Amino acid sequence: MMINKIKGITLIELMVAVAIVGILASIAYPSYRDYVLRSNRSAATACVMELSHFMERGYSANFSYLGLNLPASQCINDLNQRYTFALDNQAARTYRITATPSAAQAGDGCGVLTYDQTGRKGANGGFDLATVQRCW
Repeated sequence: MMINKIKGITLIELMVAVAIVGILASIAYPSYRDYVLRSNRSAATACVMELSHFMERGYSANFSYLGLNLPASQCINDLNQRYTFALDNQAARTYRITATPSAAQAGDGCGVLTYDQTGRKGANGGFDLATVQRCW
């Protein structure tokens, strides 16, 4: 007597494999999304610092922040889908750079990032130390 062995996988084995992949994906995707949001925020804070250095170089040359505009730097171009950078509160001795998140970046919980001429960092509309440390 000859016994034929059937080669292949059963439907139950396939469903178990699909369930395992689904569980792993449900764990991995939120972690990946949080990582992307954090890395974009880190890039935005680095860009804000680069822009503040530009402002300080201009102040050293002119002894005033008036008349200075944010340069068309590469970091602004790289992040234009995620953040909008602006210069406000500009006077002879003051300025503030803001990085406003767009809809793609809005879920990170840090909101608008700010930086002024004194080196004071802000996040989420305020200067709360715990929020600033988490967001910067």
